[in-house]
Amino acid sequence: MSSTPPPASSDFGAAESVGNYQGAPLQPTENVLSALEVDLNHRLHFSQGWVLITNQRLLTRYPDETRWRAWNLQPSLALTHHDHAGVGTLQLRDADGQLAVWRYTLGRNPAALKLLERFERIQNVQAQGAPVAAQSVQTDEAAASDESVVEEKPPSTWTLLRLWRFAHPHRWHLLAGFLLMLAATAATLVPPYLTMPLMDEVLIPFQNGQQIDWQLVSGLLAGLLGSAVLAWALGWAKTYILSLVSERIGSDLRTSTYEHLLKLSLEYFSGRRTGDLMARIGSETDRINLFLSLHLLDFATDVLMIVMTAAILFSINPTLALVTLLPLPVIGWLIHVVRDRLRTGFEKMDRIWSEVTNVLADTIPGIRVVKAFAQEEREARRFKEANHHNLLANDRLNRLWSLFSPTVTLLTEIGLLVVWAAGIWLVSRGQITVGVLTAFLAYIGRFYTRLDSMSRIVSVTQKAASATKRIFEILDHTSSVPEPKNPRSMPQVQGRIEVQGAALRYGNRSVIRGLDLSIAPGEMIGLVGHSGSGKSTLVNLICRFYDVTEGAILVDGVDLRQVRVADYRQHVGLVLQEPFLFFGTIAENIAYGKPQATRAEIVAAARAAHAHEFILRLPQGYDSLVGERGQGLSGGERQRISIARALLIDPRILILDEATASVDTETEREIQKALDNLVRGRTTIAIAHRLSTLRKADRLVVLDKGVKVEEGTHETLIAQRGAYWRLYEAQARQEKAERDRMLVVDEAELAPAASSSGQKEPPA
Repeated sequence: MSSTPPPASSDFGAAESVGNYQGAPLQPTENVLSALEVDLNHRLHFSQGWVLITNQRLLTRYPDETRWRAWNLQPSLALTHHDHAGVGTLQLRDADGQLAVWRYTLGRNPAALKLLERFERIQNVQAQGAPVAAQSVQTDEAAASDESVVEEKPPSTWTLLRLWRFAHPHRWHLLAGFLLMLAATAATLVPPYLTMPLMDEVLIPFQNGQQIDWQLVSGLLAGLLGSAVLAWALGWAKTYILSLVSERIGSDLRTSTYEHLLKLSLEYFSGRRTGDLMARIGSETDRINLFLSLHLLDFATDVLMIVMTAAILFSINPTLALVTLLPLPVIGWLIHVVRDRLRTGFEKMDRIWSEVTNVLADTIPGIRVVKAFAQEEREARRFKEANHHNLLANDRLNRLWSLFSPTVTLLTEIGLLVVWAAGIWLVSRGQITVGVLTAFLAYIGRFYTRLDSMSRIVSVTQKAASATKRIFEILDHTSSVPEPKNPRSMPQVQGRIEVQGAALRYGNRSVIRGLDLSIAPGEMIGLVGHSGSGKSTLVNLICRFYDVTEGAILVDGVDLRQVRVADYRQHVGLVLQEPFLFFGTIAENIAYGKPQATRAEIVAAARAAHAHEFILRLPQGYDSLVGERGQGLSGGERQRISIARALLIDPRILILDEATASVDTETEREIQKALDNLVRGRTTIAIAHRLSTLRKADRLVVLDKGVKVEEGTHETLIAQRGAYWRLYEAQARQEKAERDRMLVVDEAELAPAASSSGQKEPPA
C-alpha cells in the first residue's frame, strides 16, 4: 500500500475532535448509520481513525490525519473485506480501481462486518431506486472507542409485562395477595370517615354546651381501633404472600437466564464480556426482584388508595373533590417527560456499570499477570476511569431526579392549600360542615402522599424496565447450534467421522472452505498448519461448538445436526492447551464429566493419566482443594488431571488441542505417557505445536487458510517436499538454533567455575 492515502472525492478541514467521529462534517440532512473505528495506519502502527456510513456518503478520517474525506454512495462503489494474520482490511473500489484501504486489529472485526452489512443494504436499496432512510443510530459514549454503532430502542415500561411468564405459575398466590391488598387499603380508609361524626356529633356540639354521648364515642373509637388492627393484619398477610411470590419469580428468572445462557453456543460468548453477563444475571435480576417484592407492591397500593380515596371524596362533596384533582394533569405531564429521560438514562447506566464489572472480571482472575508485570497502578487507573464514567452517568440522572421529586411535592402542597381555601369558603357559606372538611383534609393527606409516592416510583420502574430488557436480550437469543426437532438417538458411537464439503463463515469472513475429510474408527489424525489456518475451527466443528454454514459433518453416518448436543458430546473427550479446573477437590474435577463415578473409577483414571503419584503427595490427597482455576497446581499437574477427566468418561472420539504446548520437556514426557493411554482404541484428532509429537499419528492433514492442502503420513509428506516439509524444516532449524543458544549459555556458565577450581590456594 502506498504511504499516502488515496484521494477521495471530497476533502474537508480538520475535524473539531480528532478522537471522536461526532466531529465529522455532516450535512444537515445526513445521519450516521454505522461507524467503525480503525486502529492501524498504513504502516500497521497503532493509530486511530474512523470510517462512517451515512444515508448519503461514506466518510473517513485516516489514522494520523485530521481532515475528513468522503465519497457519495452510488451503485458503482464496492466495499470488500478480508483478514489475514490478525489484521482485518477494508477496501473501497469503483470501476476505475482502488479508492481507499483501511486496516484494523481483529478486535474491530464485528464492527467492520456491521458497517459492511449496512453498506450492502444501502446498495440494495439504491439498486431498487428507493431513497435511503435518514435513520440515525447513536453510539454509547462509554463504548464509542471500541464498539460499532448499535441500533437500540430505549426500554419501554411495557417490557415489564414480559415477566408474566415467570409470574403465571404463582397466579393464585398473586390473586390472594391482590384481594388482601384491596381489603387492607379499604381498612386504612375507614378512620378518616369516622372523623366526620366524631367532629360533627361529638366535639362541636360539646363546644356548644351539649353533653358528650359516651356510647357514641366508644363506638367510634372502637371502630378506629378495629380498622387499624384489621389494616395491620391484612397488610402483614399481603406483604408476606407477595414477598414470597416475588422472591420465587426472581429466583426462577435468575435460574432460567443461567440455564438458557448455558445452552447458547460459543459464538455468543465470543462477543460478550464476562463482567457484563455476570452483572445481568446478578445485579439486574436483583433489581427486578427488589421491584417486584417492594416497589410494585407499593405502586399497586398507591393506585388502589388513590382510586378509592377519589371515590370517597366525590361521594362526600363533588365540588371539593374536583378542586383536589387540580394538580393531577401537571404531575402527569411531569411524569411523562421525566420517564422517557430516565428510561434511556438507566439503560446507559447499566451498560456503564457493566464496564466496571468487566474490569473486575479481567483483573481478579489475571491477578498473577498483573503483579508479574507490575501493572497494579494501570489496572487501578482503568477501574477508576470506568468508575468515573459511572459517577458521571449517575450525576446526570440525579440532576434530573432531584428537580422532579421536589416539584411534585410542591404541587401537592399547593393543591392542599387550594383545598383549605375552598373548604373554608364552603364552610362559611354553610355548604359543608367542619367534620366534612376535617375528613376531606385527612383523605387528601393520604391522597397526596400516595400521589407523591407513586411519582417517585417512576425511577425504580424505569430501572426495572431497563434490567428486564437486558435480561430478555439473553433469553431471546437463540443458539446458533440449535437442537433438532426430531432428534436421532446415538447410544453407541464407533468413531467414524466424515467431513463433507464443510465450510464456516463469520459474516463475510470465510474460515473453513470446502473441506473433505474421512477418519476411520480408532484412527489418529494430526492437524498441521500455521496459526489461523483453521485447525482449531475444524475441531470446534467436530465438537459441534459451531455448525457448518455449508456441507455436513457425519459421525457413524449420522449428521451431527440431527442429534441432541448433549447426547453427542458425552462421547467426545477434550484436552485443551490450557486446562480449566473448577474450584473444588481433585476428585470433583476428575469426575466433572461423570459426577456419579466411584472413588475407584476416579483413582483408576488418575493412574492411567500418571497423576496418582503427585495427587497422593498433596495434603488431603484426592480431597485436596485445587483453588480457583487450579492455581494450586503446576501446569503439568493440571494437564494430567484434565487427561484423567477425559479418561473417566471413556470417550470414543478424542480431541487433543495443543495438549503439550505449554510445558517443559520432562513434563511433556509424563503427559505423553498419559496421552498414549488415552488415545488407545479411540478416534483421535490432535493439534500439536511440536510436529515431532505427531509422528505416532496414522495420518497428517495440512491446512492453510481454511483449505486442506496436503494429507498423508509423516514420511510421505516429507518426501513430497511441500507445505508440511517447509513447516517441519522451519521448526527443525528453530529447535537447532535454540539448542545451540542453550549450549553457549551452559559453556559460559561453566567457564568461571572451571577457572576457579584450577587456581592454587595461596600459601598460609
